[in-house]
Amino acid sequence: MYNRLLLFLCLAFPAWAQTPDQRVTKVIADVWAFRLADEPLLAVMTGQGQSPDRLFSYSEAAFQKRHAFYQQKLTELKALPAHQLSAANRTNASLLIYLLDSYVSDYKLKTYLNPLLAEGGPHTDLSFIPAQLPFQTVADYERYIRMLMGFPAQMTEVVALLRDGLKLGMTQPRAVMEGYQTTYQAHIVSDPASSVFYKPFERMPATFSAADRERLKKAGRQAVMDGAVAGYRQFGAFMDTDYLPNLRTTLGASALPNGEAYYQERVRYYTTLDLTPDQVHQTGGAEVARIRAEMNAVMVKTGFTGSFADFLKFLRTSEQFYPKTAGQLLREASYIAKRADDKLPAFFGRLPRQPYGVSPVPDAIAPKYTAGRYVGAPLGGTTAGQYWVNTYNLPSRSLYTLEALTLHEAVPGHHLQTALSAELTSLPVFRRFLYVDAFGEGWGLYCEWLGREMGFYTDPYSDFGRLTYEMWRACRLVVDTGIHAKGWSREQAMQFMAENTALSLHEVRTEVDRYISWPGQALAYKTGEMKIKQLRKQAEVTLKERFDIRQFHDALLGQGTVTLPILEQVVADYIQKARK
Repeated sequence: MYNRLLLFLCLAFPAWAQTPDQRVTKVIADVWAFRLADEPLLAVMTGQGQSPDRLFSYSEAAFQKRHAFYQQKLTELKALPAHQLSAANRTNASLLIYLLDSYVSDYKLKTYLNPLLAEGGPHTDLSFIPAQLPFQTVADYERYIRMLMGFPAQMTEVVALLRDGLKLGMTQPRAVMEGYQTTYQAHIVSDPASSVFYKPFERMPATFSAADRERLKKAGRQAVMDGAVAGYRQFGAFMDTDYLPNLRTTLGASALPNGEAYYQERVRYYTTLDLTPDQVHQTGGAEVARIRAEMNAVMVKTGFTGSFADFLKFLRTSEQFYPKTAGQLLREASYIAKRADDKLPAFFGRLPRQPYGVSPVPDAIAPKYTAGRYVGAPLGGTTAGQYWVNTYNLPSRSLYTLEALTLHEAVPGHHLQTALSAELTSLPVFRRFLYVDAFGEGWGLYCEWLGREMGFYTDPYSDFGRLTYEMWRACRLVVDTGIHAKGWSREQAMQFMAENTALSLHEVRTEVDRYISWPGQALAYKTGEMKIKQLRKQAEVTLKERFDIRQFHDALLGQGTVTLPILEQVVADYIQKARK
């Protein structure tokens, strides 16, 4: 009630008559209203509206409009006297500035002209939508049909952006786009019933009349073929003929227009700290050396007598470490997740209401996709969050890393953190659904380490898997900066990863391609984890017997995802409160 009253007062009085706190509240409301109008899926994903009947616009005019609006709001926020804001609004303003800075930089540096990653892009985004929508009413289906019919127009916009990107050299490197055709060819079908986009029409509610069922199915078949399939055909023809053959042959972000400035901005965004690529590279090297010593010690515990390289070869080639079927992999992941659920009350005072499930990565994107990922569900909807496990190429899906993967992606990692954040109704809505990679991915990696205290990794091979995952994230600091700031080759990066981790060679290749196509994002994990572990140590040393792991975790997760400087203040506040 207080927040609604404050917003009313902000709207009722001109800016000169508003306090700095009221002006922050007004800017927050303006930005959220703009985003709700601009991002069709945002309302349903945040539980604030119905499913959309249109898709996100990738037109140049839309990006210009976004830039002008976000630049204006960023200027307004930066002009406010921070010392006159309440503590809560200093945090709100800081996080909104962090977000708007990224939007503005993306436009100025022209990175929006390259909306593709090695594993997907706007075209693969469409394939995730059917699983995110409610499909409870006839109107839900009608809106979905209109949305599918708009896909060719969206692909026309994407193609126009990609053409402009080609002219400027703002593209992905050719080296990481091998096999990219699978991301769109899988959706070019001749029978609409075989399309993932038709699945909602096969499970319509029993309350629908026979006439509505028949009408919607007929319209759905047409929307699949004239909307989804037509859009993929259009996009595929452009990719095959014009785009993929003409990609840049350089590799790192430094080779892009304004490449050095762009990569430095990505380092700042993904670490939330003022670090240089050299500093990150050196930190990664030190972590690699530290973790390697721990891996050697665990290798001895297994009884293996060969060299470290021999042990990695043994782990990659011995059939005992790999699932025989997709079902076996999914069952094992589900069992680990359920064991983790059992441990949560001992480590967390607050748990989310929303559940999660375990399912395979969709076939269309699996070949170039990472080993696993968490995919959230709409707040207040009828679906659960999903822990995706990649069942493609089973000889590359090691069981000894599955405990670490599950703790990171499901609980107490991404599902627990993001579901709790969405339920923090005391925060402005933009913060409940904000994702700061340094915190979110740092939390996921911290949860892998926390698994030791939760009773996991009792088998030395699984403990080596935990360490290989930590080493993987340390290697990212070296590899990402090596590629994008120091001229490393793709082969050099893959060799470094293969020599220091027990990841399968397939995973090494897909992961390195991911870092090449997504500059800076790989830096978030280890940077955030190191900060969280540092802050926990600080709290333990200061509070001694007063330290409570449940209270500490509740404090970390009680403000949603935040930047690392803000997290330091969150922990300082927790320590001060706990000492009383």
